Amino acid sequence: MDNLQTQIRLTDPMPTFATDKARFRALEQRDERADGLFFYSVASTGVYCRPSCGARLALRKNVAFHLTAEAAEAAGFRPCKRCRPRELSQRDRHAALVDDLRRQLESVDAPKSLAALSESVGLSLYYLQRLFKKHVGMSPREYAAAHRLRRIEDELRAGTSVTSALYEAGYSSSSRFYEAESGALGIEPARLRRAAKGVTMRALVRPCSLGRVLIAATSRGVCAIAFGDSDASLMAELRVRFAQASIAPPDLALEKLADHIIPMIDAVQFAEALPLDLIGTAFQQRVWQALRKVPRGQTVTYAQIAADVGAPLAVRAVGTACGKNPVAGVVPCHRVVRGDGQLGGYRWGVARKRQLLDRERDT
Repeated sequence: MDNLQTQIRLTDPMPTFATDKARFRALEQRDERADGLFFYSVASTGVYCRPSCGARLALRKNVAFHLTAEAAEAAGFRPCKRCRPRELSQRDRHAALVDDLRRQLESVDAPKSLAALSESVGLSLYYLQRLFKKHVGMSPREYAAAHRLRRIEDELRAGTSVTSALYEAGYSSSSRFYEAESGALGIEPARLRRAAKGVTMRALVRPCSLGRVLIAATSRGVCAIAFGDSDASLMAELRVRFAQASIAPPDLALEKLADHIIPMIDAVQFAEALPLDLIGTAFQQRVWQALRKVPRGQTVTYAQIAADVGAPLAVRAVGTACGKNPVAGVVPCHRVVRGDGQLGGYRWGVARKRQLLDRERDT
């Protein structure tokens, strides 16, 4: 029962603690989710604490709330020796606040305006914009638009009609979408939907030095290169990714293309002129383009790629774009490592990532 309660608690929406009533309720519940979002002081003791402090709850009339530890101290209160609110760094407080803002922006019930959003967290509009952009790499408005675009992309790939996908993402009409976000997907919505429905591609699986490799192509070019351990699992993954597509057996053209690609895989040396049919959002396309500029035998960090695409704090989004890379090797996401030098993740297995990097360094 305790585990179930914990799971429920972890999946609950993040409260905003925007009113004094909600904040005092957080004190009553010792709610750790409120830590960093505000502090409270007690007039009768002259001390201020974090919301989850285990000290005896003070009378409501003696409690005041402060957005920062500095504000509490400026009001004449000293930090509690029990919960040590000063140890909750400004960076931690800001990160918690930005996480709260992101949850609100991702919600279907997100505030309709930035003014309403700033009011919900008790910050000025200017400070909210500056803080959010510093941590995320884009403004709240841009982040909300990007989240809606991800929802549209998922809906379209699943075969949903363009009109329904736009409506589900919060747009009242297709004209409203084109006015607000024209070009943001990187491709037209109808084209993205057709990537999942009505497109014919051919696919084959061959052995290579990294195990089995799937190669798939449309009439426009290569749309997938993926490593795996079994033919069945690779084909199953392709069908999931292109759930509405028609997947045909290989023809002579694909056989010849595979004869050209597999030696490239073994040598980790891909031709720039290889025909590609890559479908992704504008941000993903920028990341993939930046990855193709990383020299063979070298590595970069996720943070460096984020800076290269003009979103220096969107490191997590860069990682997501790497994870959605449809063509292993051609878009060399294996050359991206963590800031501490560790390999990090790789869609087709860290062991393969290590092999690719070792080969590039040795040749």
